[in-house]
Amino acid sequence: MAQLDRAVEPQGGGDDPASSGTTGRRTGGARIRAWCRGWRPAGRRGWITAALAVLLAGLLALHSSLPNSVGNLGSLLETFLPWLGLAVPLLLAVAVLRRSATALAAVLLPAIVWLNLFGGLLFDKSSGKGDFTVLTHNVAAANSDPAGTVRLLNDSGAQIVALEELAGQAVPTYTAGLAAAYPYHAVEGTVGLWSKYPLSDVSEVDIKIGWTRAFRATVATPQGLLAVFVAHLPSVRVKFDAGFTAGQRDVSAQALGDAIEAEHLKKVLLLGDLNGTMNDRSLAPITSQMRSAQGAAGDGFGFSWPASFPMARIDQIMSKGGLKPTDSRTLPADGSDHLAIAASFKY
Repeated sequence: MAQLDRAVEPQGGGDDPASSGTTGRRTGGARIRAWCRGWRPAGRRGWITAALAVLLAGLLALHSSLPNSVGNLGSLLETFLPWLGLAVPLLLAVAVLRRSATALAAVLLPAIVWLNLFGGLLFDKSSGKGDFTVLTHNVAAANSDPAGTVRLLNDSGAQIVALEELAGQAVPTYTAGLAAAYPYHAVEGTVGLWSKYPLSDVSEVDIKIGWTRAFRATVATPQGLLAVFVAHLPSVRVKFDAGFTAGQRDVSAQALGDAIEAEHLKKVLLLGDLNGTMNDRSLAPITSQMRSAQGAAGDGFGFSWPASFPMARIDQIMSKGGLKPTDSRTLPADGSDHLAIAASFKY
């Protein structure tokens, strides 16, 4: 019995760590050490998370390889490609909760690929004042406040303004409201151009849709002549039975790209709603020969649509021929479902 009593007697008497209040700390430290040891590879822990991370990295890196033959899925993915980055912190959180070193290492792959694709857009690349500022805005046929849009345009500071989706009954409102600030203007079909500088050689650009939604004009800036193309490419739709329907838009993109390539003036601007992003392969006839003002001189992604919660930049300002973008930005929301975008250039 005495031997049993000694076996259960606490060691150290009154100096027992439990009585000094250190047991909790030691227990906490032990828990931390145990949690850290849990990061060692353990069977198949985290393999599903790791596989999803590798799949995400593949979609980001090889997005151009996803075929468009079924519902234009490739173009649909490319329209919203930057948003795939939201999956990275989600996968990271799962890897940490699962304490999987394998999953954590795998999550680095899509993070690196995403930063390689879009990291440059996270920083302000503006380089000061340009020689002139241009603006493009899909004002929406169902614009709830055309007068407010006119005020926005007059206050923008732009010298050249392109408007798309001009409803016939709204054209007089824009013409009268912009006349004082922009004495030169041209309207062809549902697109128009207002300018502080003289316009000439206005001609329709046939984008193969049966009515006028694109034209080019020569603008006589103080620095020299400039060819300006204004365009509104056909809309795209996401349909349950047909996927991402963009066939007509793609035909129009090719026609517009051909017209820009054939332009005889060296310095060229494209302003408009292209219903596609710079990542969309279907706009390659245009994007392969021009550069985005937002990509070269913007701050952030510059999403322009829908105005209530912008998710994609389908409105574009692009240039070629040595024009240097110095700034690119979106403007505040107005009565349209698009945000207006503006950019400044050195001639």
